[in-house]
Amino acid sequence: MFATTPLRVVAVSAGLSQPSSTRLLADRLAAATRERLMAEQDRNDRDVEVRVIELRDLAVDIANHLVSGFPSAGLREAIDAVTEADGLIAVTPVFTASYSGLFKSFFDLIDHTALTGKPVVIAATGGTARHSLVLEHALRPLFAYLRAVTVPTSVYAASEDWGSSGDEYAEGLPSRIRRAGGELASAVLGRTVSGASRTPGLDDGEDAIVPFEQQLADLRLD
Repeated sequence: MFATTPLRVVAVSAGLSQPSSTRLLADRLAAATRERLMAEQDRNDRDVEVRVIELRDLAVDIANHLVSGFPSAGLREAIDAVTEADGLIAVTPVFTASYSGLFKSFFDLIDHTALTGKPVVIAATGGTARHSLVLEHALRPLFAYLRAVTVPTSVYAASEDWGSSGDEYAEGLPSRIRRAGGELASAVLGRTVSGASRTPGLDDGEDAIVPFEQQLADLRLD
C-alpha cells in the first residue's frame, strides 16, 4: 500500500495584535476548509494538513529581506509553505482602506508566477463594514496579478459581524465562512498536486488539465 501525500492548506494572517480578529478569521476559514475536505473522504483518501502563518512573527525578517535580498531560514520556510500549498487562505486587516503593509510586503517577496493556478480565499477584517470593498478593489487584483485563482466567495468581517447570525437580507459571518471554505475545498480537490504546473500521466484524459483562463471563468460564473 502506497502512502499518499497530504493535502496542504495554508492560511496567512497579517494581524498585528494578540488576540487578533484577523487570526481568528484565518483559523475559522482553515477549519471550514478542512471540515469540507474531510467530508469528501469517500472520494479522497488523503490526509489534510492545515497551517497558519502569522506574519507578525516574521515582520523583521520580511523587512530585512526587502533591503538585503536574503531571507532568513524561517521566512524562506514560510514562503515555501505558501507556494507549495494545495490551497491558500489570505487574511489581512484593513489599513487606510487597503491591505496592510505587512501583508503586501510578504507577498511582494513571492515570485509572481509561484502561485499560478493556486486556489485562494481572500478575506479581511475591519472596524466597519464600509471597508468591505477592499476585497474587490485591492486583494482580488493582487492575486490576479500573482496568477492565482480566487474563489468566488470572499469574506469580510467587521466588528459587528462577530457573534451575528445574520438576517433575512444578508448571510451571517459563519455562513460566509462555510461557503468560502467549501469553495476552496472543491478547488483543492480538483487539483492533483501542489502548485500550478502538472505533468499529465498515462491515466489522464483529454480534460485532465484545465487551462488557467477556463478555471477562472468557471469559478466566476458559478
